[in-house]
Amino acid sequence: MRRGVARLAGGLAVAAVLTACAGDPDGTAEDPSVATSPVAEASDAAPDGAGDDAAGDDGADGRSDRSTDRGDRAGSADAEDDGVVVADPEHAVEPPGLRGRDEAIAPPDMLLFNADEPLADEVVDEIAGVDGVDEVSRLSMAQVSLEERVYTVAAVDAASYRLFTPPESALFQEQWDRVAGGEVALTTASEKSLPVDGDGYLQLALGEDDAQEIHVGAIAPQIDQVDAVVNTSWGEELGIPAGNALLVRTGQKSPQALRPEIAKILGDQATIQDMDVVARAGLDTDATQQAFLVGGVAEAVGTFRYTVAGGQVIPEQAWESEYISTEEVPILGTVTCNRAMMPQLRAALEEITLAGLADKINPGEYAGCYYPRFIAGSTTLSNHSFGTAFDLNVPGNLRGTVGEMDRGVVAIFKRWGFAWGGDWSYTDPMHFEMESLVEPR
Repeated sequence: MRRGVARLAGGLAVAAVLTACAGDPDGTAEDPSVATSPVAEASDAAPDGAGDDAAGDDGADGRSDRSTDRGDRAGSADAEDDGVVVADPEHAVEPPGLRGRDEAIAPPDMLLFNADEPLADEVVDEIAGVDGVDEVSRLSMAQVSLEERVYTVAAVDAASYRLFTPPESALFQEQWDRVAGGEVALTTASEKSLPVDGDGYLQLALGEDDAQEIHVGAIAPQIDQVDAVVNTSWGEELGIPAGNALLVRTGQKSPQALRPEIAKILGDQATIQDMDVVARAGLDTDATQQAFLVGGVAEAVGTFRYTVAGGQVIPEQAWESEYISTEEVPILGTVTCNRAMMPQLRAALEEITLAGLADKINPGEYAGCYYPRFIAGSTTLSNHSFGTAFDLNVPGNLRGTVGEMDRGVVAIFKRWGFAWGGDWSYTDPMHFEMESLVEPR
């Protein structure tokens, strides 16, 4: 997945998530994605003439008549729609609004793609309904050749697509407002190589079509294989085949395990490109790796050998039998965690109960403890792989948010040797992990 700093175009740096957190030392902001960067406010007005585009006259392809003179529409640029600046009203679509608290951000595991034809609606619906598919996002993709290099342009529904991008991009609200307002978002790499002129405009064309001028509104990481992102109105204007690609996220299910069923549904409609950690990192699924947990609890939880199959981590059975245990604990009921952590987990939950805070933890929103896997978007083992981390009250405590976790509950867990993800620079308020070994007495 592409990494980089998310910023608005024009050389003004914007760290949307970090700025929001740094500007809120008391933790009072409801959600970093809601915060408006002062840089964004200062630079919301596009350069003179922003929003003008250069399309040809109406022709056999049915495209609308658009002016080739930026100045013709300068007066209409920067119109506001519900407080969102619209640089190109003729190509604007409804802005996506803020990400919902229950909308998870995670990379795609597969990309289904047909270079020439849209995917049939019934095929998309059937894939979305496959047991193990967590989320899909339909988009339009095409390649353009500029200065002897090929770039991939994606026309997207920002509200859906952004959930598959890296967190720093997904939470960069100004980017999605700019795209909805008719501008293009580029990756850091593509910004450096694409022929963007001095006023921030880029000329795009598919095949022999006349080039269209589109203003660059943001620079941010995108999904792998995508160099530039526009909205669906611009996708239609550029002649990108509508809905010819589908992003698929499988969550806890191995994408390789679901591939045969998805391939059967697709038939010859599209190709399947793997985008999960095994495919991205080129991991050898036949190799045996050694897992070490570093820190003060390393000796207690042990080390193990593991293999990778279909993106899933498979520890050796002997380690699992010795160190992993399934037991009853207060509030949560039956949990499966590292045996060494159980006493202090039980003690913390007992104290939470005695403090009258048991109703602040919803056992129906407990997302597990022992789950061997990599940290999302990396090949680093999560502490869940050792059974030393657990996730609580998931829907209201998604990554990148302040969350709704009761601070009394947090304080008790900390006293019992657990670190809280809500303290991290990129927050994960559902997450607790064993930081030190504490023995109840």
